[in-house]
This record gives sequence, structure tokens and C-alpha cells, in this order.
Amino acid sequence: MAQFIGQPIDRIDGPAKATGAAPYAGDTRSDRLAFGSIVTATIGRGRITGIDAAAARALPGVLLVMTHENAPRQATFQAKGEDRHARPKPQLASDKVQYFGEPVALVVAETAEGARAASQAISVTYERVAGAFVLESASRDAYDPMKSGNGAPSDSKVGAFDSAFEVAPVRVDAIYKTPYQSHAMMEPHASLASWQDGKLTVRGALQLVESAHKSIASTLQLPTDKVEVISEYVGGGFGGKLPVHADAILAALVSRELNRPVRIVLTRQQVFHVTTHRPASIQRVRLGAERDGTLTAIAHQSFAQSARADEFSEPVVSATRSLYAAPNRLTSQRIAALDLPVADAMRAPGEAIGMLALEQAMDELALRLNIDPIELRVRNEPKEDPEKNVPFSTRALVPCLQQGARRFGWDKRNPRPRSVRDGHWLVGMGVAAASRGNILRPAEAKVTMASARNAVVEMDMTDIGTGSYTIFAQIAAEGLDLPVENVEVRLGHSSYPITPGSGGSFGASSCGAALHEACRKLKARLDAGDGPQGLSATGQVKPGDDARKYSQNAYGAHFAEVAVEETTGEIRLRRMLGVFAAGRILNAKTARSQLIGGMIWGVSAALYEDAVVDSRFGNFITQDLANYHVPVHADIGEVDAVMLDEFDTHANVLGSKGVGELGICGAGAAVANAVYNACGARVRDYPITLDKILPELMRREG
Repeated sequence: MAQFIGQPIDRIDGPAKATGAAPYAGDTRSDRLAFGSIVTATIGRGRITGIDAAAARALPGVLLVMTHENAPRQATFQAKGEDRHARPKPQLASDKVQYFGEPVALVVAETAEGARAASQAISVTYERVAGAFVLESASRDAYDPMKSGNGAPSDSKVGAFDSAFEVAPVRVDAIYKTPYQSHAMMEPHASLASWQDGKLTVRGALQLVESAHKSIASTLQLPTDKVEVISEYVGGGFGGKLPVHADAILAALVSRELNRPVRIVLTRQQVFHVTTHRPASIQRVRLGAERDGTLTAIAHQSFAQSARADEFSEPVVSATRSLYAAPNRLTSQRIAALDLPVADAMRAPGEAIGMLALEQAMDELALRLNIDPIELRVRNEPKEDPEKNVPFSTRALVPCLQQGARRFGWDKRNPRPRSVRDGHWLVGMGVAAASRGNILRPAEAKVTMASARNAVVEMDMTDIGTGSYTIFAQIAAEGLDLPVENVEVRLGHSSYPITPGSGGSFGASSCGAALHEACRKLKARLDAGDGPQGLSATGQVKPGDDARKYSQNAYGAHFAEVAVEETTGEIRLRRMLGVFAAGRILNAKTARSQLIGGMIWGVSAALYEDAVVDSRFGNFITQDLANYHVPVHADIGEVDAVMLDEFDTHANVLGSKGVGELGICGAGAAVANAVYNACGARVRDYPITLDKILPELMRREG
């Protein structure tokens, strides 16, 4: 039997995407298509006192103007829900304005240009109410959400942290800040809605088809069998397309009113306000250690933004709970309700920003102890999960660190800052650990023999640019002993078997395990002599006892070399290496691409990304890709990702773990630590920009 799982097979959807044949939601056409343009609030909190749409309605081609005064009745928003992405999301439901950029009107016209022009002709007046827009000012109003966004308790406590920290001979006690961040995906959010015989079809840019299916149906108060959701191709999501946003709901509403298809595409500026973002955080990390580097006390406390309109608690301290051994431990997460757009998950929610703090604190501790940062981490390797007190399913953090050190040339690092020069550039190296929790979620998959040598795979799973089509073709081909090109993979329709969708790095493993089971069943029937034509089987997977009996994580180690110009403070990434252990790799090429993408995102978080809030009005000033900075090719030097051989028997039948988010975890901290090693500037307020480097350079020169 041929082995296809793990092979670096080219993405089978590549040609369609490269030639423009892949049907993205914003490009989809339909007969009699009309176009919608959303009008958004220009205040941070208050209510609408008047809407003058006369000029807009008078413009040529305008078909409808919808506001809270004429919007159809919808289900009431639910602040809580077992699946927060499946809740009703009513739009234009009242005159209340909860945040800057909230939709207050919609214009539909015969052309996209006409709709945009008419939306700008609408005049809205407001009664403003004082809002809270500054995280630092809201500390006294912080509260305990009881659970974080990943469902874990907001607090944990083991031993007696306070007394252990007080007597520790070597201590670190530092505050780290991370800013608001935007998903900045290439494809803006878009939806096309149409009705036929009382049934609604929504083609959207959505990561979670089943959650969207439930959300749209419940919002419009329809049975789910009267709603079909399609999301075959998504041009990047990173968490920003987990929820259903205004484009989908409004397109559905006005399409029903006009009895014709309607498409709504958010502008780039609207994406920053109408959709979600990563919340800003203020984190305190305290580490207490013996002089030999043995950690005796760890505390990680986070304070982050949540929208007043919709609670979300970023699980900032999740990695700290299991990464290093220490008998006395304390973690807590508090949130403040601000009148800002809604915060939600963004690539590696929790670990991405939590490890920016923890892994820089570990570097600071290593410096005070005069111990190599890698050796410090090795000395604090736990034998079991230090808070759950269960064994690790697999744990290869130390091998990742050791192999990365050899490959990167860590032995050539000078631990004293400002010791290595290249002309006017100060050169330094930094290291950080990577850890991301592994999740298995319920999933179903169906596989059907279209002929004796051709199979069709169906599930409502999505491909958000990660390679889902290719990976599932490989799994099915190997399971059925067929060539990969003989497997057709159909994804993204709510009528297909239900999966958890793409998010949390759980998609490939959960859906792949279900598909593996479907292929096993089908192959058994084929081997028994059943006729292949039209024969099908459905496979299912759901979490078992292993999820409770074992601590499951993927691991890695990041190494970065940067150069800092000694006069200007300009920072350049020269090279970066990541070594990862993430169970069985399903496709070596797509996995490496995902890991490198995550690493570059970590560089971006360390040096560039900052969604700046205007504290007067509660809006993001950086609301396009010209002002919200992310790296371009010229900003990134040599980057490589290496994957260690591993098979986690407790994770799933495939032995795999998610890689989509692992690459970002800890990556930015490695860059921050390299900056310190290069020039001696310890910047704890991300991103690390020139204005934060220059004072240290000037002090040294002075």
C-alpha cells in the first residue's frame, strides 16, 4: 500500500487559486446580483437620534436603505452560549451604539460603486455617551470572567507562591504590555446571500461552517434545514472569520426583502471595526529561582480588554500553566469591559501574547543567574504536567532546544550585550520556547466510491489557506489505496457531514481522524467484495479519556539573530530557525509553510503590529494596511523550520497535532531577547520600535 500521509505533496487547490478559478465569496457572481454597502457608527458609545437617507434613496440604482427603523425582526443577541460563534447576531436591531464602527445602516444598489456612493450620502446624528476606551485606566474595573476563552478556569494556584517568591534568592518581577492586533488577512470579509423557495443560501468567508449555519439560522429565526452555508475557499482567517459578522446577516436580510441575490464585501477600514481583533494586555510575570536556576515560584497574571458589547477573555496564561516545573504557582486572568469593537480569538489566542511575556522573563532570569537561557529551560523541565499532575502525551521541548542550538550555531553567541558588531550594526541572538495546546473535537466525514478507482470526500470543514484539500486527499488515498489524484475533496458546505471547522489548530487532526475512520470502514467493505460503485461510509471521532488523562501540547524552540543600527535603532531580522515537535506531520510541505508563516507573524508581533486606539473616540487609527504595519519580504531574512519525527498515540489515530498556531508561539520573544543581546535594550512594551530602543543607545553613548 502506498504511503501518502506526511509526503510533501503540492497543494491540489494551487492551480485554481493561481488562475483565479477558486470561488471566493467576494468574487462570486449571480444573476440579478445587487450590492450592499454598510454605514458604520462614528461614535464610540451612545444612541442614534436621527438618520437622513433621503439623498441616498434618490441616487440612481439605489434599491433599498435599511436602518434600525425598518430592519426585519431578528432573534435577540445572546451574551453567553456553549458555542459563542453559533449565537444569534442581530444587526440594526436598535438605536443603541455600542462601539465605533458598529453598523447603523445598509444601502443596496445595482452596482457596488452606486451602493458605496449612496452610503456616503446618508447622514446620521447621535447622542454621545462617555465611553471607556483606555485599558490602563480601567484596571480598577477589572473583573474575573471565571473562564477564559478556551474554557479553562481563569485562575490556578498550586503551593504557596507569595511566600516562596519572597524568599527566592533570585527573582524577576516585570510588567509586559502587548497592543491590540488585527488579523489583517488578505481577503476581506464578504457574503453573498440568495433565497429560493423559502430557503436561504449564504456564500461567505467563514472558518466554521456549522457554527455559521446555526448563527445565521437562529438570527433569522429559521429552521437550519432552510439555510445552506457555503465556504469553499477562504483567503486567510486567523480567527477573524470564526464568528459570523454583519456582512452575512445583512446580506441575508436584504436579499429576502428584495427577492434577489445580494453581495456585501467589507472595506479594509471596516474590517478593523466591524469584525474582531486581538485584545491588548498588561501582564505581570514573577519568577523566583535558586541560584542554580531551579524555579521555585512562577506567577503570571494578565489584564486584558474585552468589549462591553460581547465578553471575551483571552487565555493569556495558558502556556505558563504547563511549560516549566515549579512547586509554587499562581496564574490569573482579568478583563476590563471597554467600549471598543469586539475582541475574539486571533492566531494562537493566549499563547501568542502570553509567551511574549513569559519567554522574555525567562531570558531576564537567565541573565541574572548567569546561566545560558537554553540550560535554564532544560533545568526546569517538568516530569509531568505541573498543575494537572498527569503525564504528558509526548514532550520534546528539550530536543527542540538542543537540536535548534546545534543547527543555529548557538555556541557562538556572546551572552554579553553589545559584544558583536558588523560595521555600524550591533548583532545579537535570542531563544524562546514554543508551546501550544493540542485539541481534538467531534467531527464527521463521508467518503464515497464514485467508481472502482475514484473516491469523493465530503465534510463541512474549510480550507483557510492551510492545505485542507491536499491533506484530506492524502489521508483518503492512503486509506483506500488509491492515487491522490483519484480522490476528490469537497469542503465547506453545511449539507456535508459536520466538523469543528478551521480554528484552534484542531481542524486537520479532528477531521483527518474522522476521515481515516470513514476510509477504514469503506475499505473493509471493499475488501469483503461489496460493489464499489456508489458505496460510501461515514466516520466519526470525538474526544476520549486521553484528553483528560494526558497533558497534550505541541512544542518547539525559536532562534533569532537580529542586527540593531547603533545610531538610528533600526532593527533587522537576519535569520531565524524554528525546530518543532507536533506529532505526525500530515504533509511536510504545507506544515513547514504554516510554521514559517507563524514565525514571521511572531516577528511581526515583536517589531511591527500595533492597532492604535484614539482614546477620544474609541476608534482604531491604524485601519488599513498602509498604517497597520506587518512585515513585507524585505523585512524578513533567512527563515527555516525543522520538524522532528514524532507520533502521539494519545492525540488521535493519526498521531498528529496542530501546527497552524504553534509557529507564532514564543517567536516574538526570541526576537525581543535577540534585540537585548544585540544592544542591551530590554523592551517590555511591544512592539519594539525605534523610540523604545533609542533611549538605551543614547544612554550607552552618553
